[in-house]
Amino acid sequence: MLQIQVRGYSMSEIAPSIIQIKPYLTQGFALSDVMSIKLVVPTTHMLVPYALEKISAGFPSPAQDYVDKALDMNEHLIKNETATFIVKVASLSMLNAGIDIDDELIVDRSLDAKHGDIVVALIDNDFTVKRLMIDESGQWLKAENPEYKNIYLQEGQELIIWGVVTCVIKMIRKS
Repeated sequence: MLQIQVRGYSMSEIAPSIIQIKPYLTQGFALSDVMSIKLVVPTTHMLVPYALEKISAGFPSPAQDYVDKALDMNEHLIKNETATFIVKVASLSMLNAGIDIDDELIVDRSLDAKHGDIVVALIDNDFTVKRLMIDESGQWLKAENPEYKNIYLQEGQELIIWGVVTCVIKMIRKS
């Protein structure tokens, strides 16, 4: 069961499998980069054919119609299912890292964040998606869009690394 405490609310009491962030804005939660957070429950197995040959993104090479094995997307994308969530993006602050509005991020809360990781962070009850930077001055969060400001912690501010982004799910063909 998901157990997250935010300002006295147990998020498992709010919803067991999906945390809708927007409705709680009226209760004092600020939110800039995260639209919703969903618990990943990989209960199905869907095997997708996996081509052995890499394909060229530049000059075309002769096609190899050779598919040798199948790939389970849950196993491929999720390393720790009990600590993995999907976060929907609500801003353009990470655009130059290839993350756009409505992209979904696979976030693993069991990973220790390192310098350069893209993380979901909580600063003063405000969720954000940024690149974690660690240098001699400490930790700060880098926006990957020059139209957005980097976040440098001020005295008294609390930074909680909520999870590390491991994958971006981007819908290329809009329906």
